[in-house]
Amino acid sequence: MTAVLSRQTLNRALLARQFLLRRAQMPVYDAVAHLYGLQAQAPNPPYLALWNRLDDFAPEELSQLITDRRAVRIALMRSTIHLVTAEDCLALRPVLQPAHDRGFAVTYGKRLTGLDLDTVAVHGRELVEARPRTFAELGALLAERFPGYDADALAPVVRTRVPLVQVPPRGLWGSSGQAAHTSAETWLSAEPSAPDPARMVLRYLAAYGPASVPDVQAWSGLTRLKEVVAGLRPRLVTFRDERGVELYDLPDAPRPDAAEPAPLRLLGEFDSVLLSHADRTRIISDEHRKRVFTVNGIIKATVLADGFVAGTWRIERGRDAATLRVEPFVQLTDAQRTALTEEAHRMLAFAAPGAKAYHVDAG
Repeated sequence: MTAVLSRQTLNRALLARQFLLRRAQMPVYDAVAHLYGLQAQAPNPPYLALWNRLDDFAPEELSQLITDRRAVRIALMRSTIHLVTAEDCLALRPVLQPAHDRGFAVTYGKRLTGLDLDTVAVHGRELVEARPRTFAELGALLAERFPGYDADALAPVVRTRVPLVQVPPRGLWGSSGQAAHTSAETWLSAEPSAPDPARMVLRYLAAYGPASVPDVQAWSGLTRLKEVVAGLRPRLVTFRDERGVELYDLPDAPRPDAAEPAPLRLLGEFDSVLLSHADRTRIISDEHRKRVFTVNGIIKATVLADGFVAGTWRIERGRDAATLRVEPFVQLTDAQRTALTEEAHRMLAFAAPGAKAYHVDAG
């Protein structure tokens, strides 16, 4: 008989694999590889994600990986920007190509009727490989070559058909810069791998499992993964959740007891742990999700209490001070409030190191 995993058990399994039950001691590169995609729509979320997950994380180490071209920022899962290792960039991008094609067709297809998109992609590749370009610059140059078509529809042709990485200083800690792009092949001096969706599923389970086929599809943006997962069944163990949905997992992956204590955590904006399942109730309730996911696509920074989203937080900077304000969704215990205050001061020291004073408003 297939074992049933409770929501609490799935929560603890996810937290363990995400290094959120206890911070890990490992090189930053190895952590980025294991986590298999850190949401990076903005420059700082990958740094906050690793601060939450690693002991003694130094942001300069991640910046150095980006500068050394061992880690890159690129549109991957769900066509959103992620930070991954160079190796995973070259392996993942070809697997995800169908999702990029589908998204482009829905959003821009009708605006480019009659245009040879292959020709646009070839010319766009030449432009970004000559030197990194912003999308605004790329679109303007393409519009000169292909008159009669909108620049803001032409640049996405290249983004869809050419693996484009964002080059530094974009994404470096404490730096700023527009998002300028070149091809992954040029930046990494290597060619993408042959698509291997089975390997992708196994890596996903290591970081986010146990999971259903819809979970893998929601994370990746791909469809029709049922056959891929079925082909892996001899290598996997199966469970069911409380609703009867079949879940797959790696045999030796951690599945802690549901009673395992979960420390309070302050997750940054866009944290991947909130975006990697079709059924996200293992980490956030449907009710609370409406207060975290905004209509304009922002995913707020969240408080985890006993493993689940229990509020949001933000940092407000004054002239000489920085204040971390919390909007709790639930009544926190005295112990949780104490832990929240301690973690908030640690976060302020990390995220606002130049402030002369720190304050915490726990709501």
